[in-house]
Amino acid sequence: MMMEHRWTALVTIVALLVYLGMGLNVASARGKSGIEAPTMTGHPILERAVRAHINTLEWLPLFLAALWLFSLYWNEPVAAGLGVVWILGRLIYVRGYMADPAKRSTGFLIQAMVTLILLLGALGRIVYSLAASG
Repeated sequence: MMMEHRWTALVTIVALLVYLGMGLNVASARGKSGIEAPTMTGHPILERAVRAHINTLEWLPLFLAALWLFSLYWNEPVAAGLGVVWILGRLIYVRGYMADPAKRSTGFLIQAMVTLILLLGALGRIVYSLAASG
């Protein structure tokens, strides 16, 4: 039974649940605005919810790949901890975006920096391992 990456797996599931919640937020915004699918524009609340949801989808592949590579090649508890920070950054992002698109920057920067740390950390460790093995 593979339990050595359970924290990274848990963070992955929570990140996906956050993404699912953002999708439900889009559905709620549709209900409040009266704008039915497939229309994506026409009310600021719907447009903000859709954009926050899509932006999260744009970042998920980078984040998840970097999270798992960092966990496998560097440190699993640190990867999971950084993953929690990424999730918090995404929540701050969506909350700010829904209030006022100009307020999305803090959350965006948090999650972008975490993704970069995970990605470059994994890359550095892999390159170091390759160099050390000759």
